[in-house]
Amino acid sequence: MFSDITFAYPFVLWLLLLIPAMGYWYWKKQNVISPDFAYSSVKIFSNIPRTLKEKLIHLPAFLRLGALAFLIVAAARPQSFSSGENFYAEGIDIAMVLDISGSMLAEDFKPNRVEAAKKVIDDFIAGRTNDKIGLVIFSGESFTQCPLTVDYSVLRNLLKEIKTGMIEDGTAIGNAIANGVNRLKDSQSKSKVMILLTDGVNNRGEVDPLTAAQIAQKFGIRIYCVGVGTMGEAPYPFQTPFGIRYQMVPVEIDENVLKQISSITGGKYFRATDNRKLVQIYDEIDRLEKTRVEVTSYRNAKELFYGWALIGLLLLGSDLILSRTYLRRLP
Repeated sequence: MFSDITFAYPFVLWLLLLIPAMGYWYWKKQNVISPDFAYSSVKIFSNIPRTLKEKLIHLPAFLRLGALAFLIVAAARPQSFSSGENFYAEGIDIAMVLDISGSMLAEDFKPNRVEAAKKVIDDFIAGRTNDKIGLVIFSGESFTQCPLTVDYSVLRNLLKEIKTGMIEDGTAIGNAIANGVNRLKDSQSKSKVMILLTDGVNNRGEVDPLTAAQIAQKFGIRIYCVGVGTMGEAPYPFQTPFGIRYQMVPVEIDENVLKQISSITGGKYFRATDNRKLVQIYDEIDRLEKTRVEVTSYRNAKELFYGWALIGLLLLGSDLILSRTYLRRLP
């Protein structure tokens, strides 16, 4: 009965100890009460059956004690509480900018750089909830594979379709940043982020990477740059008349430019040399750019004393009515 119920004035419940004491006093009083009429013997009445009125003679006393018990509980103000949390989530807008140039087929990552990057980007998307995410791809040119969206299933399907050779080869980092800025500049979000992944040096495009970074900074866009490639040389597959042959090619990443891009925009530069390091980098970016969540706890009280008080008053009223009518005792 009292599960999940608390009392505003629990000390009042100590008065319930009066109930058994009063019951005992009533029982003792009945044993010593003086009869209204004196008889030399009552044996002549022993065979007369007891009437309903006689059987209910003690009912007013029980009603009175019950009423007192319910009124004491009501006076202690029983309450039940409902509690929970209101969440206010403010998502961020993220542009994933992925290099799909031919060099991304190098196999210093497994199975290769572009597939490894797609895998960690897919996991990154799966870990977000309230953020709008877009996808920009680039090599010698740049275009938007998917505009900003919260439909992650569509975004992840478009990510799977990406492969090298979709557009003219080369590395147009400046154009890629400009495209990403174009996706984010009209965003109303307080937090706008671009994650740029590349394995090369800017050698194509009409926009200088640092100029594009300054434009991003004007629009309040942070850029995290991720350079992918092992140190030194990496195995690269070449198609020959005799099948695929591997050749070690030098890894050239313009880290100085990527660091400047990140510095200008308030982001950070990372270098990934293998799959495990790439996963760690995206995990770190995920932590740095987690959705801001404000939590408001609430605890609502519901007063329950009305029911207890009503039952107590009904019992008390029944006692008064019966004591003055059907169960009235002679003086």
